[in-house]
Amino acid sequence: MAGSPAGTGFSSPSPAPPPPKILLAKPGLVTAGSGAGKFGRGGGGDDETVSLRSRLPPIGSLNLLSDSWEFHTDRFLPFLTENTDFTVVGVIGPPGVGKSTIMNELYGFDGSSPGMLPPFAIQSEDTKAMARHCTIGVEPRISAERLILLDTQPVFSPSVLAEMMRPDGSSTISVLSGESLSAELAHELMGIQLGVLLASICHILLVVSEGVHDINMWRLMLTIDLLKHGIPDPSSLNPSYSQSSNLGPDKENKDRAQDGGEEYLAAPVFVHTKLRDEGLSPHSFVQLRKALSQYFRTSSIMRAKYGNMAKGHLVSSVSSDTQSEDSTLTNLFTIPIKSKDDSPRAQYESYNSMLWKLRDQILSMNGPSFARNVSERDWLKNSARIWELVKNSPIIAEYSRTLQSSGMFRR
Repeated sequence: MAGSPAGTGFSSPSPAPPPPKILLAKPGLVTAGSGAGKFGRGGGGDDETVSLRSRLPPIGSLNLLSDSWEFHTDRFLPFLTENTDFTVVGVIGPPGVGKSTIMNELYGFDGSSPGMLPPFAIQSEDTKAMARHCTIGVEPRISAERLILLDTQPVFSPSVLAEMMRPDGSSTISVLSGESLSAELAHELMGIQLGVLLASICHILLVVSEGVHDINMWRLMLTIDLLKHGIPDPSSLNPSYSQSSNLGPDKENKDRAQDGGEEYLAAPVFVHTKLRDEGLSPHSFVQLRKALSQYFRTSSIMRAKYGNMAKGHLVSSVSSDTQSEDSTLTNLFTIPIKSKDDSPRAQYESYNSMLWKLRDQILSMNGPSFARNVSERDWLKNSARIWELVKNSPIIAEYSRTLQSSGMFRR
């Protein structure tokens, strides 16, 4: 084995192991100054490993999208296969709403197993106290069910904004190719770009909000729906397109998107977390669902045909008329706030029970299909090319100029 002392009698190298099919916790390829302290995982020091580290993101993880806002495939690609029967589930939401916890549940992580790290890091008490975020960019995992799970950094996050702001207020991150922006505007566009990417490369997109009154994520999804035009799914890219090429006019981008027919949009599932008793009643759920449907009534989110999941936490006391609503309504799921003993209260189910139900619903949900069959590995490679389309999107660039001229953001 690697690192064994000489003279043990094993002179021939062992064959290379097959690519792993399941990924749990974080890998050990971490540079001493960039991730080992954060994740508590170090690695050996052979020359090949050092060379590999030098061209990977400086984060001790498998980030597809790094803190420099660049897409990387090197680390995650070995975990993928030529299998074409897989489902991509992404998540987007503000800080502290439980995104990583939900993704750990979808993975099937059992937190009761001693010594096992969760696939996605969740906020510790220290992290909360320092108002920091755990996830940077896009963090992938793949489960036994061939679910490719994409956890993401929070949107509307003060800690993300603070980390990308220079003393003069400009952004340290190049969000739009070739344009210098203020940190506030770049931060606003990052959430939009992240959402457009996920809506383009995922089958199912979890849109997570806290409570029943926060509709900021609803607004963001409307903006994403508005600005996504011209961005294809990972199976519909023109084979001649090169990631490093300069993109042509808007029409050229739209032609690429139309290669696979109707424009693609991942199936959104709106998840509202940390609900208290007053928000858990069947009446409150029905009202929230009506408000959601009304909000998106003119968007393609409502016009698209998705396989609907069961109606969240509705219990048997809800009439069958309520449960047989129009199948074109958007998917909605609600999760109660976590209590210390996690015991169900009255007719309401517990926090853990609702997480389990959400997992079951997502695993059985029929999301939209890509225009053509694509393997896991080709999905990843094409996703990197889609990211270039997103960063060079003339529609998003025009939206940025509109925001800039509105006077809402410093120059």
